[in-house]
Amino acid sequence: MWAWALLPVLLAVAGTLGIWVVFGIAVSNGTVNLTVEFPYIRYANIIIFQSLHICLVWIVVLRFQQIRDYGHKSKVNVASVVLGFISALGISFVGNFQQTVVMGAHLFGAFLAFYVGVIYFWLQLWLTYKVEPSQDRCWVGPLRAIFCTVCTVLIVVMSILHNNHLRSAAAICEWLAVMSFFMLFGLFAAEFRHIDCHRLTVQTQTKAGKPRENGGGFEIAGTA
Repeated sequence: MWAWALLPVLLAVAGTLGIWVVFGIAVSNGTVNLTVEFPYIRYANIIIFQSLHICLVWIVVLRFQQIRDYGHKSKVNVASVVLGFISALGISFVGNFQQTVVMGAHLFGAFLAFYVGVIYFWLQLWLTYKVEPSQDRCWVGPLRAIFCTVCTVLIVVMSILHNNHLRSAAAICEWLAVMSFFMLFGLFAAEFRHIDCHRLTVQTQTKAGKPRENGGGFEIAGTA
């Protein structure tokens, strides 16, 4: 079902276009002055990340369920979905708390979004080589590895530059890191094209300890 593959593409395209469009508006109306310094993303636009938060959470959940449907029920998959939720929470923090208003909450959210987010994608790279069909693994894996490496390097360099008060250089690294994150989310389209409709039901345990399926359920994406 190719429709599910559009979700990560939508996140990547809408996120990339959104932040650059708002950045252009901020420059044109004088909110951002490029002659002074190149701004961090938060000064040009952060509200759009709040709208992308829901889309990101859906991708994390769908990817978790897809890997389970491949029959891979490892702790790595569980850890990845937890880290994905934490990273999404960080993006929500960044969107709700501007640095000039609540510096601690904003920086904490940025830490969760960047550092926890990149760990999430490193786990996804490991899962790629464990569960993906060979026809996808041969090209998705190397691309994911490249962007994970790029993100990691950019985040580390950004932190070093920021701590040394090289704000413009640090801001450029931040923008490049965000673009790389969007590319990593967009790569999920390759895996999500295999998704079909799957029925997920709630189970309760019997007295003997065996699972008993309840009558109710709801439709969620799963792997064909």
